[in-house]
Amino acid sequence: MISHNYSRSNYDSCVYHKKLLDGTYVYLLLYVDDMLIASKSISEINKLKTLLNNEFEMKNFGAAKKILGMEIRKDRNAGKLYLS
Repeated sequence: MISHNYSRSNYDSCVYHKKLLDGTYVYLLLYVDDMLIASKSISEINKLKTLLNNEFEMKNFGAAKKILGMEIRKDRNAGKLYLS
């Protein structure tokens, strides 16, 4: 990921991030064989998926509902994301 201009988090070695030109970020969270990509930019998410798919065999299970035992709930109207 470093060679693709992503930085590894100083706090968690499983988290990579890349600052976009508009000041927002793309986040890639990796843990063994699970992955979560987060960004305001759908096009940047798709670029990252394509990049990773070219290097690794991947399956896309759609929008995340759970990762690492945490449930994920989105309230798009309020612009909020909840983890439990």
